[in-house]
Amino acid sequence: MNNLLKLAAAMAASCLTSLAFAADTTTSLRGIDVVAPDQAPEVKTYAGRRPGTETPVARTFSTQPPVIPHAVENFDEINLDGNQCMDCHSGATYQKKKAPKIGDSHFIDRQGNKLTEASASRYNCVQCHVPQVDAPPLVDNTFKGDAARKSVRKN
Repeated sequence: MNNLLKLAAAMAASCLTSLAFAADTTTSLRGIDVVAPDQAPEVKTYAGRRPGTETPVARTFSTQPPVIPHAVENFDEINLDGNQCMDCHSGATYQKKKAPKIGDSHFIDRQGNKLTEASASRYNCVQCHVPQVDAPPLVDNTFKGDAARKSVRKN
């Protein structure tokens, strides 16, 4: 009988808890109707134009992959046959093209061995590096990166 009373109390508490959460006013970024199909987002223009004409975008924190400061919509897709990023950013061409060289970390394989060519695991540049787009944030954000903290320390 005692176990039956405990079970009934637990079921009542569970029902009350679920009713409390059912009254939650949290809304989705999509809107109220979560099962409605997503609408295609509006097309955003890239902050930069031609490669080499824009100043690099400052990093927010020290280990952040740099963003691409130029448009990439006319670039070929990165696949096994080619990577157009390497036309300017490879170790062999970056000085002639006056472009930043890919990072030294890209020349180390998963076992920590130094390589003469970029590691195959770093071949898909846009997996980490993204073009900068002038878009408003989806949610409020008060994040202060390394640059903001450094300027506060100096003052």
